[in-house]
Amino acid sequence: MNESVKPRAMRDTFLQELHRLMADDTDIFFVSGDFGSPVLDQIRSDFPDRFLNVGIAEQNLINVTAGLALEGFKVFAYAIAPFLTMRCFEQIRVSLGLLSEVRPMNVNLVGVGAGYSYVVSGPTHQCYEDITLMRSLPNMRVLSISDQVMAASMPRLAVDNIGPKYFRLDAQVLPVIYDAEFEGLADGFHYHAKGKDICLLATGYMAHTALNAVDRLASEGIQVGVIDIFDLSKFNQQKLNTILSGYKAVVTMEEGFSGRGGLDSMMFDHLLRSDMDTRMLNIGVEGGYRFEIGEREVLHEQVGIGINAIIAKVVDLSTRL
Repeated sequence: MNESVKPRAMRDTFLQELHRLMADDTDIFFVSGDFGSPVLDQIRSDFPDRFLNVGIAEQNLINVTAGLALEGFKVFAYAIAPFLTMRCFEQIRVSLGLLSEVRPMNVNLVGVGAGYSYVVSGPTHQCYEDITLMRSLPNMRVLSISDQVMAASMPRLAVDNIGPKYFRLDAQVLPVIYDAEFEGLADGFHYHAKGKDICLLATGYMAHTALNAVDRLASEGIQVGVIDIFDLSKFNQQKLNTILSGYKAVVTMEEGFSGRGGLDSMMFDHLLRSDMDTRMLNIGVEGGYRFEIGEREVLHEQVGIGINAIIAKVVDLSTRL
């Protein structure tokens, strides 16, 4: 953990950097689905001619965004993650996915509220399916962010790369795990800790859980590696394979449904295509929807992705290697 940096919300560092870029690049346009923040107020105040609030109308948000992109703007569409990705999936598929195949478009969907980060709002506002949905679109780049430092690096990536992209931000203020200039942006992942036999491959909030598990597993005599994979579309496959070849097993960890096309599906496919014999265990949300509210750590234990559940599963895996 980087204790020298004061923790802030991911959306604030993302928007603050975007505000800086908008001052120099008049092609950047921001569209909100009636969703705000103090930093966003500054964008609206300083660039009123490139800011639009379409209201609680996410389907229209996507179509307006697509139109602006076709006119040459680099567009950021901002809303609560489940509503941005699920309520308007058809519009994303047609107006962004299909259309971007024939016309160059720079559209950046910024969803706040990944996984269980809106803990007290229940399953309507929580977001377990977005990775699966966005990955199902073959030309959608999916970026699952794990801390505020990484979030601040994403606007530049968004502006510099053509095509539709989805940025998955946590709604809670999380510990800082990266230095100001973290390594791995070009690779799409960061190798946090080197271990033996088992490597924890996590994304988003679960990267924090993986790092917290290192010492507890060490006390069990298990030295695990930890990789935070944040670009779920364009990661450096060769470099990842080189790292994973030193392990007997990889454990994927995600704040999404297990076995439903998320990170685990991506890695099953990747390992198969790479002809690697590395064993894999997928850890994700077990069962169906739950309506309890409470602390995130408690909810995680209930659905099988809490720190205690993960320790037990990794210990069991190590006995079978």
